[in-house]
Amino acid sequence: MKNSAFFLAALCSGSLLVASCSSDKAADSTATTTETTTTEGASGEMAGMDHSAGAAAGESPLMASMNEMMQKMEASKPKGNTDHDFAHHMLEHHKGAVAMADIELRDGKDATMRQMAEKMKAEQLKEITELEAVATRLDSAPTNYQPNDPADPFTSKMKASMDGMMQNMPKPVANPDMNFNMLMTVHHQSAVDMAKAELAHGKDTKLKEMAQMMITAQEKEIADFKAWHDKNTDKM
Repeated sequence: MKNSAFFLAALCSGSLLVASCSSDKAADSTATTTETTTTEGASGEMAGMDHSAGAAAGESPLMASMNEMMQKMEASKPKGNTDHDFAHHMLEHHKGAVAMADIELRDGKDATMRQMAEKMKAEQLKEITELEAVATRLDSAPTNYQPNDPADPFTSKMKASMDGMMQNMPKPVANPDMNFNMLMTVHHQSAVDMAKAELAHGKDTKLKEMAQMMITAQEKEIADFKAWHDKNTDKM
């Protein structure tokens, strides 16, 4: 959440300075303006291309997808309503999972991991449609928590869900199936933690039912991911 304790990143932007001068210094002014524009334009491109830059530097496609998801979640300004904010953050979380499933289906070779990716993608696409409808319905929901207060119970639980994911981020290996397995394990745990925060502090009946379904489904998948991992340590 931007402006809250949810996330640690910040976006920077610069402003273009245009100077006017006499005809005697026109050439110098033109050169200075051109230099300033070029420098600041490059800075703007870098700020908006963290995902691409990371991938070009050797970042795995899965990790790049995870980072892009984090950026989008960070850009989602909290309204201050637990149900509204959970729905919007879980939307981006689910979209990140779908993107990672697509990468596994493109690069992965293991039949079990590919089957899990297909199943997960189908389920989360369905939930994305449902979450979008709920999120739209909750756009006018009243404020019921303090997103800028680290001590707020909902804020602290949501922050802990993201902190846990980042702190447990696995080191990438050469095998794409193992990378998918390890990243989705921590990604799912984050979703479970967020859903538990919604169960504890949310008010919307429909959304709380969805949160419980997410917990049940993703805790089972976490167990399946871990079981596969234990049997495939040679892929580390």
